[in-house]
Amino acid sequence: MTQLAAADARVAVLVDCDNISPEVLAHALRVVTQFGRIVLRRGYGSHTTLASRWQEALVRFAFTPCLQYAYAAGKNTSDIALALDALEALFDGRADTFCLVTSDSDFAYLCRKLRERGATVHIVGEAKTPDALRNASDQFFEWTAADATAGVTEADKSKPAAPAPALPKRRPKALIHAVSLLAAGAPDGKVGLGALGQYLKRTDPGFSPKLFGHAALAEMVRTYPDLVLTQENGSGYWVALRPRTDASDS
Repeated sequence: MTQLAAADARVAVLVDCDNISPEVLAHALRVVTQFGRIVLRRGYGSHTTLASRWQEALVRFAFTPCLQYAYAAGKNTSDIALALDALEALFDGRADTFCLVTSDSDFAYLCRKLRERGATVHIVGEAKTPDALRNASDQFFEWTAADATAGVTEADKSKPAAPAPALPKRRPKALIHAVSLLAAGAPDGKVGLGALGQYLKRTDPGFSPKLFGHAALAEMVRTYPDLVLTQENGSGYWVALRPRTDASDS
């Protein structure tokens, strides 16, 4: 998404309070702000959920609580209300980008319907989020306990944070396959680093070089013996498969 598109985007943040922890909310707002102006902030849940553990978070971050009574045992009225409000916001033009804060795979169909109508859908969820929901979105952002900084006090901020353990550097074959596919249709056999990153995100909305121990995609590409990363003046970075002759000479 370009900066202009992000500035014009109208974002709806819809939270499944019955399914996820309140600590996720601050992280979700930090993530979704990059995609545009937040025009809808709503949290859905039962009276027990909204009046207890979610009340403080919804008030602090200016969310409208959408209380749903359970009219019959086993019926999730909160999920239905969230889905209806999302479609209504899309059809009447109030929002074109949606951030669903949930780990419930029941919302996968809603994500697909929104995207079919041209909307962009992001999911912020916990590690338990099933692949069915992750892959139904344009981009998935996984929340971990390390992201829970919204409730940190000033006294806590003065304490040195314990460094997170470094992840082992890995080289998934999916990156090689992506370069082979994208570069095959290019006259010069190269693919732009940005286009490569976008493709990897589309095939796996949860993809991030950090998950494989790398700070950035360029750093990750450089670790592959079979790939070549070049920088061209005025056109950024490009990735290509290393010619077999080069590999045999090394």
